[in-house]
Amino acid sequence: MTSKLIHGYEVVIGFETHTQLATQSKIFSRAPTAFGAEPNTQACAVDLALPGTLPVMNREAVACAIKLGLALGSHIAPVSIFARKNYFYPDLPKGYQISQFEIPVVQGGEVAFFLGDEKKTVRLVRAHLEEDAGKSLHEDFIGQSGIDLNRAGTPLLEIVTEPDMRSSEEAVAYAKELHKIVTWIGICDGNMQEGSFRCDANVSVRKPGAPLGTRREIKNLNSFKFMQQAIDYEIRWQIEQIEDGHAIQQATVLFDPDTGETRAMRTKEDAADYRYFPDPDLPPLHISAQWVQEQRALMAELPRAMAARFVADHGLPEYDATTLTQSKAMAAYFEAAATACGQPKLASNWIMGEMSRRLNAGEIGIEQAPVSSAQLAALIARIADGTISNNAARQVFDALWNGESADVDAVIESKGLKQMNDSSALEKIIDEVIVANADNVAQFRAGKDKAFNALVGQIMKASKGKANPTQVNELLRARLAA
Repeated sequence: MTSKLIHGYEVVIGFETHTQLATQSKIFSRAPTAFGAEPNTQACAVDLALPGTLPVMNREAVACAIKLGLALGSHIAPVSIFARKNYFYPDLPKGYQISQFEIPVVQGGEVAFFLGDEKKTVRLVRAHLEEDAGKSLHEDFIGQSGIDLNRAGTPLLEIVTEPDMRSSEEAVAYAKELHKIVTWIGICDGNMQEGSFRCDANVSVRKPGAPLGTRREIKNLNSFKFMQQAIDYEIRWQIEQIEDGHAIQQATVLFDPDTGETRAMRTKEDAADYRYFPDPDLPPLHISAQWVQEQRALMAELPRAMAARFVADHGLPEYDATTLTQSKAMAAYFEAAATACGQPKLASNWIMGEMSRRLNAGEIGIEQAPVSSAQLAALIARIADGTISNNAARQVFDALWNGESADVDAVIESKGLKQMNDSSALEKIIDEVIVANADNVAQFRAGKDKAFNALVGQIMKASKGKANPTQVNELLRARLAA
């Protein structure tokens, strides 16, 4: 695996992502999981492990785990074990968290994505089911803290990677791809602000060829922007510490967006510190091959499979196909436009180019785009049949986007954007330009190609930009050859 060096050091990054599962109730109880309820109104006796209560596995949470395993090409364990992860924290009233340790439900797999035009693959170690803890609330203005246990027992899948990433850019690209997958298959709403998709980045640095360095874990990164800032700062900090002769201590750190810095929260624990042991209240989780097949049949076409189909059926480059399957909405928009206009590559170019530029500027998704797939298809059809040029097409797109008209042909007509395709009219303009630009004609015949482009420019100017560039090139070359 190649990687760029930063001040002579190689960066090594692994991820742990807590994905909140889109179930109506908690993983071991019937308490609801809705976000935003009043504190401590959605925590029942089971979530608090009060005497006499027993956890019961949420079948839908297991189905979500199966779907993830299928999407990532993982092994789905026919039998997995729940364990108690013991630690003390105010928002964990039981004194332990129910999780999985030695035998997780999802094992192995990979996430593939593009970084620029380079394809990357990150290997997965595991994805295990567990319950979330509560939340500490700090009211600085009154100097008090409180505990909200609404999240206690919320079902999570913790997805753990190998330390395969070598830059903050690669780490963010991985996180975005994983976010796309879990939302695509419907197991998570992906709302990072509400804590539905939280990433922990394990960051270390080393000299090339040296053993892995001591890692520090940046906790609870809930924004792709902050994720990159936090990792970049941590990389710089670790390198500075090593260069100054200090050893890196394993620790858990937090990122402060206000200062742009990470700060140590506590010494990082190892597995032995949690004293894992099988939970005596939960039997082994059995997943039959039939259940896996049932879930496979219910799943929609996956992004990777859809991208491969776009390559095979529409002749798209792999990069285009991967970009167009970043979301279900974008993939559906492309397919509708490509089918309607019969020009898949042109449709891809417009969606990845002008459409994406407008969406990014407006900070909206393609499902909110003012230009429908049918309108874009009609616009592309007019480019393909030579009615308008690419420059004119941008003017039409602008009019559609701004709601000036819903009809492509009406916009073309009202703005006088039709290309001049009449050969006799074009030949007259070409002859006039040749006579008026004898120097450029002589230079072209002397082998200077730039002179040809200058003549084309003069013809386009004389036609007020309406001449068909393809026709202009063909007719001009024929005239000059004669």
